[in-house]
Amino acid sequence: MFDLRPDESPPLVNQIINRLRELIENQTLKPGAKVPSIRAFAATYSVSTFTVVEAYDRLVAQGMLVSRGNAGFFVNRSVVELIDSHASGPATGKPAFNSEWYMQQIFESRRLALKPGCGWLPNDWMFEDGLRRGMRQVAGSVLELSGYGDPMGLLELRTLTAQNLQQDLRIVANPAQLMLTHGASQALDLAVRTLVCPGDVVLVDDPGYPNLMSILRFQGATLLGVPRTPNGYDLDHLEHLLEQHRPTVFFTQPHLHSPTSSCAPLAQLHRLLQLAAKHDFRLVENNLYADMIAEPLPCLASLDQLQQVVYVGSYSKSISPNVRVGFMLSNPQLMQQLLQLKMRSGLTTSQLMERVVYAAITDGRWRKHLKRLRQRLAEAQQEVSEQLSRLGFERFIESDEGMYLWARHPAIANSAALLDDALAQGMMLGPGQLFMVDSQPTGWMRFNVAFSTDPQLWEKLEKLLVKHARRGQ
Repeated sequence: MFDLRPDESPPLVNQIINRLRELIENQTLKPGAKVPSIRAFAATYSVSTFTVVEAYDRLVAQGMLVSRGNAGFFVNRSVVELIDSHASGPATGKPAFNSEWYMQQIFESRRLALKPGCGWLPNDWMFEDGLRRGMRQVAGSVLELSGYGDPMGLLELRTLTAQNLQQDLRIVANPAQLMLTHGASQALDLAVRTLVCPGDVVLVDDPGYPNLMSILRFQGATLLGVPRTPNGYDLDHLEHLLEQHRPTVFFTQPHLHSPTSSCAPLAQLHRLLQLAAKHDFRLVENNLYADMIAEPLPCLASLDQLQQVVYVGSYSKSISPNVRVGFMLSNPQLMQQLLQLKMRSGLTTSQLMERVVYAAITDGRWRKHLKRLRQRLAEAQQEVSEQLSRLGFERFIESDEGMYLWARHPAIANSAALLDDALAQGMMLGPGQLFMVDSQPTGWMRFNVAFSTDPQLWEKLEKLLVKHARRGQ
């Protein structure tokens, strides 16, 4: 029943837990079945009784086993029902195609073999070693686990982040102007709820960030899209919107914009700040992918020095998506409002995770990791571009930076029409409709280059293109 290997990873306790879970989940061990006693198990497999005790105790805590007084340990009778219900999922019809559905699908489909439509990096592209070293370092330190963290976030991490922003991006801010958040998503949510009232007209990039658009619509805002071009913004269209409407805020991603990876030139950033001053609206700058830019570019916050600009960043993209540590900067008056809302809605962020991030980015290998990450992304950009060209795709821009490529195929008028067939083939695509402000069908698609180098992807995608081209004839 067991093949325990004391000299191999994982540790024996984990080997016992994993094997027993497997036997329970595939119902080799039936509900209510008694498992070997601690002493019998230890004698049979020549392991310490302490090891078996720990394994059984953990399985009890996980709900897989139950302990019955002096009778021993038994398979929990209800565990199979829980496994079956989880596997079957909710019994519903096909849901409406929208950003909320897609967001749920993309996270529920993390185990799909091919994920060119996802928004994170593969595990082996992340700073896993540094993160593990940071966790060990924090675990070995003296921690205060009984209280809450600083409302603004860990001071050491805020100070270092402010220093790095000044060094790399020329944003001059003290730690009192920088607040840590539960990822960039919370930072954007706080900005929306502080700066936007129901009925306000708000500008967003078009195409843009689906999650942000959902937050804004939930807040009751009216969204107007500022078209992105291969060279940045369509400033003529922007000025037309400003003349016709009175927007309160423009939420934008000037550099390595998702989904297009386009970057706005310096002259456009200056013009954007002039227009913001003239028409009295704020700018929320989402610089989520700053770590992926080889040569730091001037940003709105560095030009404005946080007078009208709120700046949002994150460590989740370059360390690990499980590291939900983001940050935001603003002028002192606005920061006080943001802080109060943060405390009302969720109290403090996790100081434990903030200490782990601090340990990771003070690791001597951190800068080397970022350099290697940029190199890998550049190589993947080239490889994926070649594959797209081979299949006849048109690319939005030529780029060698960032995670994404925005492309369309002349035979596909609605990329969302590929989604069901792609899911059946084990692929999660990024249909462009999700990123459009008006949610209208489009042939554009977003490709995450880090997940798009598998030859199987291109073989399957080529077949899908042929299939859908025939349907359109």
